[in-house]
Amino acid sequence: MVGNSSGVSVSRGVVSAVCAVVLAAGGAVACGSEGGSGSGKGEPSGVTPATAVAEAAANSADIASLHYRVTGTVPETGRLEADAFMRTDPPAMSMELSTAGRDGDGPLPVRFVDEVMYVGKAVQGKSWFRADPAVWGGLTVDNDSHGVLPRQLESSPVVQSTLLTGSEDVRAVGTETVDGTRTTHYRGTVTSGSLRAALDAAPDEAARERLVEGLDQFMGLRVPDTLTMDLWIDGDHRAKRFRWRTGTGSKPLDLTVTFLDIDRPVTIEAPPAGDTAVLPDDAQGEES
Repeated sequence: MVGNSSGVSVSRGVVSAVCAVVLAAGGAVACGSEGGSGSGKGEPSGVTPATAVAEAAANSADIASLHYRVTGTVPETGRLEADAFMRTDPPAMSMELSTAGRDGDGPLPVRFVDEVMYVGKAVQGKSWFRADPAVWGGLTVDNDSHGVLPRQLESSPVVQSTLLTGSEDVRAVGTETVDGTRTTHYRGTVTSGSLRAALDAAPDEAARERLVEGLDQFMGLRVPDTLTMDLWIDGDHRAKRFRWRTGTGSKPLDLTVTFLDIDRPVTIEAPPAGDTAVLPDDAQGEES
């Protein structure tokens, strides 16, 4: 199963120092107190929407690596775009992040390797700085990017793609081409109540585990009521794209994640130690 749980505690000093460096660079981040076209209706013959969505969720369990793209708007940051690679064993992620508040220096490189976060911004004459402990891709309570990433990008998109299994009104919208791939488009709404109901009715332990992780992701989003989710499933019965929508105002949650390559070789390494600045010890003194 994708994800990990480390139970690490986070230094307030590290959070403050990382936020100060990234904000000075014009990066985005939640540094506050908050830790194709359609071609007709239809679906594969003989497969109900709920069954198709559940099968795609089950097929996500063995994904070892992923190249994915994120676009949209999140409440903490506003408009963002990201291109990322991840692997599950051992967990690691590399991302190029662009946000509405970013300056003209291009996307911000961010890597997570061995529970250390590396940010590609000049500090103390080095090209990168590091902060740890930093966890990506685990349970919501464990994830921590020290405010560098919006919380929606701290979790594995593979797990996030399974949330529609908790919908009570999932339906087929039509068939569409996504990034050159023929897909079936499904849509439904998800609430904490519908996820808990699905959890109680889970047919087996594997489905139950996926729903537990999905409920964790939903709670981590702090959705006030209902999340509208679209899911595009390809001919291999795997998620190809998903979209979340909720909220109103100038910075609603409207996020689309597209899976570009699945299980292609992915290499994610820490930057050279000689070109990496370490935050000073006095920034890591006070434990939360």
